[in-house]
Amino acid sequence: MYLPWNASKARLREAEHARKNRIEIVKAYSIGQITRRDLIKWGLITAGGLLIPTHGLSPFATSAYAEVPTGLPPSPLGAATPFSQPMPRFDVLPRNPVSVLDPVPTRLANTTLQRLDPALVASYPTTGVPSIDNFGPIEGRPPGELWAHQRWEEFLPAVSIEVTQEGAKVNTVYNPGVPAHLNSGIDPTAGFRPAFHPTLPDQNALALWTFNGTLPPKLALARYYEPILLRHHNKLPADVTQNGGFGRHTISTHKHNAHHGAENDGFTGAFFYPGQFYDYHWPLLCAGYDTINTDATDPRCGTPDDNGGIVTHAGDWHETMSTHWFHDHMFSFTAQNVYKGNAGMANLYSALDRGNEAINDGVNLRLPSGTDKPWGNLDYDVNLLLADKAWDADGQLQFDIFEFDGFIGDVMTVNLVYRPFFEVERRKYRFRILNGAVSRFFKVALADAAGQAAPMIQIANDGNLLPHPVTLTELDELGIAERYDIVVDFSRFKVGEKVWMVNLTEHSNGLKPAKDLRLADALSGKSKDPCVGKFLEFRIVRNPARPDQSQVPATLIPNPDLSNEPVVRERTFEFGKGAKISFSPSGSADDDDFWGVKTDGGPVLGADWGRISAAPKNGQVEVWHLVNGGGGWDHPVHIHFEEGQILARNGKAGNVPAWERGRKDVYRLRPSGSVTVKLRFREFFGTFMEHCHNTQHEDHAMLLRWDSQTGQLQPLPTPIPSPQGVNFIDSNTTDVPTAF
Repeated sequence: MYLPWNASKARLREAEHARKNRIEIVKAYSIGQITRRDLIKWGLITAGGLLIPTHGLSPFATSAYAEVPTGLPPSPLGAATPFSQPMPRFDVLPRNPVSVLDPVPTRLANTTLQRLDPALVASYPTTGVPSIDNFGPIEGRPPGELWAHQRWEEFLPAVSIEVTQEGAKVNTVYNPGVPAHLNSGIDPTAGFRPAFHPTLPDQNALALWTFNGTLPPKLALARYYEPILLRHHNKLPADVTQNGGFGRHTISTHKHNAHHGAENDGFTGAFFYPGQFYDYHWPLLCAGYDTINTDATDPRCGTPDDNGGIVTHAGDWHETMSTHWFHDHMFSFTAQNVYKGNAGMANLYSALDRGNEAINDGVNLRLPSGTDKPWGNLDYDVNLLLADKAWDADGQLQFDIFEFDGFIGDVMTVNLVYRPFFEVERRKYRFRILNGAVSRFFKVALADAAGQAAPMIQIANDGNLLPHPVTLTELDELGIAERYDIVVDFSRFKVGEKVWMVNLTEHSNGLKPAKDLRLADALSGKSKDPCVGKFLEFRIVRNPARPDQSQVPATLIPNPDLSNEPVVRERTFEFGKGAKISFSPSGSADDDDFWGVKTDGGPVLGADWGRISAAPKNGQVEVWHLVNGGGGWDHPVHIHFEEGQILARNGKAGNVPAWERGRKDVYRLRPSGSVTVKLRFREFFGTFMEHCHNTQHEDHAMLLRWDSQTGQLQPLPTPIPSPQGVNFIDSNTTDVPTAF
């Protein structure tokens, strides 16, 4: 959508004028002041969602005239130059006793009433009865047994992590988890500004909404079988119009892709309001807890203790996960809220993946990390969040709601700063790479000073360690929400040398990658896509003070054996266009050309969190066929709750590459492609989701609900949140006759 760097000044002026006019519609639409139906009626938008480019565009205009360029001017960089600022490591969230939380967390939602902010009451339809309208519960979790924390007494929280969601401010308590010399010399006490580069302006409190309101992105450190209570406070503006032009102040926090109850999954329809909190219970147990290794004797299934040992637990060690992330999942606003900063990461430590490379007990894999602490060392274990961004003429973050095919920014960021450098030692490092964009794919290569590719060892895909490491000179395309863990050995380079991470994937729109370039072409600077090329510079600054004790073993985590598990059902989900949607639970359709999903040959249906499209029974195994309904787009499909194993691509097992042969939770379909996945449902139940993780596709409206059932199959009621509390309506299964 962005004009090339060499566009004429006249064209740039026209584009800036169009952008300013477009912003007026974007804001009005984002706060519910106008609807899609209004835009269609006024002739300002096509039925397919394309905003017609017009001059003098206003949401309240009766006519429009004179076409203008569809492209927007490039984001102004001012004096910012590539690789002129250090890359900050993630900000490690404090781990506290549960006793510090006030009020005390409870199994059932806390429905204690509080007086609501008048601006919040004014933002939503009310009954007109002050005694009802002016009060609401302090916790936004739906009330009652169906949304109570499952197995609460069995997995009582041992650690609390408390976060807020709020507008941008200076970070005065930055904790990178490592000393400054391992964080490229950044002084954590200096105050970390909410800016993409030191020469760029601070983001204002309405443009950037992050965890705790600060940069860098946040990192949660978690141990298996040490349950965490995440208390998330919504401190966003109570007035729905105060959003900086995009984003919604209601949020729902999804820990991607955790094995726990649906009440803690960040269901898209279980959002909560400013002034409320939501307690998320993360029990952190391996799947198979109820049926595998029930005597807890296998040392490979357990948690690291504080003395370098292992505490064993029940469960299947083959299901151990390592790299998670958490982000907003607000219905219809996921893309906007994630783009505004609602995204963090979580490292999971286990008997196998200890986070201490020196412990040699025959169980610990000894991956690059460090040695000072018994678990969770970050010295040589680095989180990387890749995301494209864009900002307006004032340097403030900008997003275009009406790019329904996918929003593509023109500025590359790592850990939410513009093209940084990172200082490394001559030894092995582990990098946990997350595609935190909303629509852009990345393909990562490593280039030396001569422009030659350097090897990388991929050890994980989607947070799950692979059965075997794979050595590559360029990674596969990294779909939105996918995580690739890699190991890079910098000992092959000399002190003073530089190495670069390079993006090879070129986009011309948000539908799919246009093409993947050769390394030399990506480095040439000739691509029209400004996010192609070098995006992270590694500076080899010294020899390590201690010997590198890390390793990359030939066997990591083999897959669970599902070959003898009977498959009780196969389902087919086809992802394409032509959906009738309502944007409300079980409401009437108001358009028929949105993104949507066919279930088992039924009609194309758009997102409705009140409709159940599948209901697998707890304890059973199913095969799901995920099909791309066209060749003009790509869809990275995410299935919540359970990891799956890819059985075939395009119907053939031989089409599954080595780096996709582990467990996954995001499945890139590729244009006109298909993926066959085997899934097993265990331990927990409730209401989950499946959707395209191109979040613009998800929000408009390629998302479906499925319920993990236990006992007698019956539809679970649908929560309908409001500031005054959560009500329930009956769920709908009539559009999907084979749902159960």
